[in-house]
Amino acid sequence: MKKPVDSAKTEKPEILGVELAAKSKLFSIETVKVRYSNGTESILERIPSGRWAGAVMVVPVLPDRSVYLVREYAVGSECYETGLPQGMREFGESATQTANRELKEEIGLGARKLTLLSDLSVASSVLGFRIQIVLAEFLYGAQLTGDEPEPLQSFRRDIDALLSGSTDTQITEVRSLLALYLAREHLNSRTENYAHV
Repeated sequence: MKKPVDSAKTEKPEILGVELAAKSKLFSIETVKVRYSNGTESILERIPSGRWAGAVMVVPVLPDRSVYLVREYAVGSECYETGLPQGMREFGESATQTANRELKEEIGLGARKLTLLSDLSVASSVLGFRIQIVLAEFLYGAQLTGDEPEPLQSFRRDIDALLSGSTDTQITEVRSLLALYLAREHLNSRTENYAHV
């Protein structure tokens, strides 16, 4: 049986060269020539983060454990998808600042308490892109004009019902599902800690 590789001892491949392969209004594609520690050379493709500072996905939760969701058109799947408020970070903006701005733009609410739950890579084999998951609590009315081409529909559902599938709302976007699981675990651990006091 083959022994597992200890990733802490594996040297990173050496980057021998990077070339621009294609560019659109939103993305660049680069070809990257690398040499692995065993001498093997390979040409890979990636979409670098480029001009983006990353993105934020927000879980706006109320004391009754209901969360706000948004429904918007997703051109990748060519349909309307239900998910969490999200958006691109602007340079110089923290994840929590972006989260509060996106909340105000997408659902007309701000948050008095914002907690960074996780910093995640997305399809890291090809994307140089990260997304931060932020829990938003103590919500209040606050509207900002966003860049959405049409008004977003927002509504609430119970987080436990969403994750157990016992609601009329189905979420298929994996980042939204993961963010909901992370938020629920955070909320549950806080409740458990209070129970032991």
